[in-house]
Amino acid sequence: MANLLERITINPDQCGGRPCIRSMRIRVIDVLDLFAAGLTSEQILEEMPDLEIEDLKAALQYAARKLDHPVLAA
Repeated sequence: MANLLERITINPDQCGGRPCIRSMRIRVIDVLDLFAAGLTSEQILEEMPDLEIEDLKAALQYAARKLDHPVLAA
């Protein structure tokens, strides 16, 4: 399996530099919002036919990695 995070691209000239899926104008947050709204993977793929199941996994993995950071106590 290829590294899923390679599917996440960041271009300062696209979508305000926000992380997108495979250089498309579909932001990671768009996918996460659909999951949060209760849509299933299958429903998201129907809603956004340019996406692949690996893109959804990559968005979730990207979010998980961004949230899993050490907290330093002063």
